[in-house]
Amino acid sequence: MGWWQVNADTLARSRFVVSPLAETFACLKLLHAGAAAHPGERAWLGTHLPAHRRRLADDPVTGLLVRSGVGREWIADFLTPTPAEGESFEEGVARVRATRPERARADLAVSLGGPLPAALDRDDLPERAAALLEDVWAEAVRPYWDRRRRVLEADVVARTAQVSRGGWAAVLDALRPGTRWLGDSRLQINPNPYPPRDVSGAELVLVPVTPQRHGWVAWEEPERYAVVYPCAGALADDGARHVPAALGALLGPARAGVLTLLGSPMSTSQLVGLTGQGLGSVGRHLRVLLDAGLVRRRRAGRSVLYSRTAAGEVLVESSGPRAGGARDMLRG
Repeated sequence: MGWWQVNADTLARSRFVVSPLAETFACLKLLHAGAAAHPGERAWLGTHLPAHRRRLADDPVTGLLVRSGVGREWIADFLTPTPAEGESFEEGVARVRATRPERARADLAVSLGGPLPAALDRDDLPERAAALLEDVWAEAVRPYWDRRRRVLEADVVARTAQVSRGGWAAVLDALRPGTRWLGDSRLQINPNPYPPRDVSGAELVLVPVTPQRHGWVAWEEPERYAVVYPCAGALADDGARHVPAALGALLGPARAGVLTLLGSPMSTSQLVGLTGQGLGSVGRHLRVLLDAGLVRRRRAGRSVLYSRTAAGEVLVESSGPRAGGARDMLRG
């Protein structure tokens, strides 16, 4: 298995980072796979996959670059620069474009696990990769970025609250398949037989993305290491669609959707991200539900988390077989 040696100082300095470039590359991976994990991804693929495939059919060199760089066991490193806090998409993709051609070719050979095809023995690979990422960002990510960012930020709020409840080990164990805290300052990052890395003293960032794949790791030795993971709040259908009709008729679809989602504790920011409702609307729904005794709130660090009371549970569970359906949005 692959693991990193992480000392206490590095763990204490670890933080979550939302990265537009990481989100864009995750979407490129989803387009490359062409297989959805939930209805929201299926609808997104239906909208954007045909144009993506036409683009690569018209540009076979870039198509080969993608097939070579997004390997089954390894991603070409230059395609996934380690995210930095506050970095814009434009700043991130500029790092891809600035890759030396010889390094890009070497990274592709590693991801291929063999010789580089003759068609990729050229110096414009970083430019082609950057241009493709710019296209994916402009056409398939930026139009949805406000909602995606809210979902990602909601995930960060939830994980930060989890640190206060269960410590970093609980958070790291739940990030993505293959990642877990082994003890003795060891963080397993995947089940593959890669040699361990000592990241003590480096910056460790944890980066959520909305496509529900397995994520990846990245590093810029020796300064910064990243674990990119699928967030808990997948971009699926509006939660109101999954609210039982009886509950919606009683409370109104929007308020019933909030109550249905609160089977596990969530912050206001998470509810905004998952429902697509405005902050004021969610706040008003929560006040009504609190006054009715259907939800409770408690503080976790700097966050306030809401969850259903026993009365709220009875109301949701008795409303019909789709009562838990909004949880479909939260696959991780």
